[in-house]
Amino acid sequence: MTLAPFATNWQASRGRLHPEAASARTPFARDRDRIIHSGAFRRLRYKTQVFVAPDGDHFRVRLTHSLEVAQIARSLARALGVDEDLTEALALAHDLGHPPFGHSGEDALERAMAPWGGFDHNGHALRIVTRLESRYPGFDGLNLSWETLEGLAKHNGPVFEPGWALAGVDAAWPLDLASHAGLEAQLAAVADDIAYDNHDLDDGIRAGLFAVEDVAHAVPFVADCWAAVTARWPNVSARRRLVPELVREMIGRMVDDVLATTRAHLTAIDARQVADIRTAGHTLATLSAPLLAEVRMLKAFLRENMYRAPAVARLRDPSEQVVAALFAALHADPARLPGDWWPLCPADEPARARHVGDFVAGMTDRYALKLYEQLVGPSPLPQEMVT
Repeated sequence: MTLAPFATNWQASRGRLHPEAASARTPFARDRDRIIHSGAFRRLRYKTQVFVAPDGDHFRVRLTHSLEVAQIARSLARALGVDEDLTEALALAHDLGHPPFGHSGEDALERAMAPWGGFDHNGHALRIVTRLESRYPGFDGLNLSWETLEGLAKHNGPVFEPGWALAGVDAAWPLDLASHAGLEAQLAAVADDIAYDNHDLDDGIRAGLFAVEDVAHAVPFVADCWAAVTARWPNVSARRRLVPELVREMIGRMVDDVLATTRAHLTAIDARQVADIRTAGHTLATLSAPLLAEVRMLKAFLRENMYRAPAVARLRDPSEQVVAALFAALHADPARLPGDWWPLCPADEPARARHVGDFVAGMTDRYALKLYEQLVGPSPLPQEMVT
């Protein structure tokens, strides 16, 4: 495939922090493969997306969400002529830094680590791929290409006040944090939003938190898509077939809108090289303003009817309690850290607290519950969640 002139060209890559021999694969394809083979990526299978330790086999977790983001992102990259492997690598890695129990776990870990600089899942993802993964004898981390690290650091835009984790990565190898990332990272970010909103809608309907008609009444975009689906399939009444078709309709329209909007932005700045993307001064890969307004309405609906729904909210405090108690117990007595984590634990602060935070953030939901029962006591989560 011939790349567009504004794509990130692997032949002009800034390389890796630790030089390696050339491969038959491009550097960005190797980065993608390393991410897929990492322990942190496998652990996403048992990390919460929305539902804590879901008892249904069909609800999303961090792993399935990451795969869905990668599929959308790669389609966008192919249509725009930018590097698909880099885009896919960034999409697959974007959630590596999330601790157990989703946003509840992150909030608890942020509070627990506040005296030592706090916690941020994006900074932690960079810490994982540059330091914590230990699969290679010659270096810590995955030794990813500069462009992949840059995209992970800045996929949501420039970073002017990095937290301690990202600042440490940037100090070792400057990532030009004050500029925008290339188009591949921007596409991974907008694909994340598209996947998150649509698949949470799907999961919310599947869980019985609301009906299609409830969302359609609140969000005109959903109503229009639902009308198109039911008109196209007038003789199909089974919701189990029509709801997935609604999700496909919505994703398709959003993807088409992103492509049209991004192409217009590229034309407006006369993008001729990747440097034009980085210095544009604003994000180029976006939804159009009208559709973005509709998506904000959808997000507001999901916030009130899904993320704050009693079935979800009742697990928030117990989940935070598990993470907070694990951090407190291990920080007070690091000798209780398993495996190599205790021998490698620094004696001084803030390094000791951050080491413990690294361990807690890496846990899956089920491992956190198991270790909580060993170190603290009976789980505060409902018994059916403890498996």
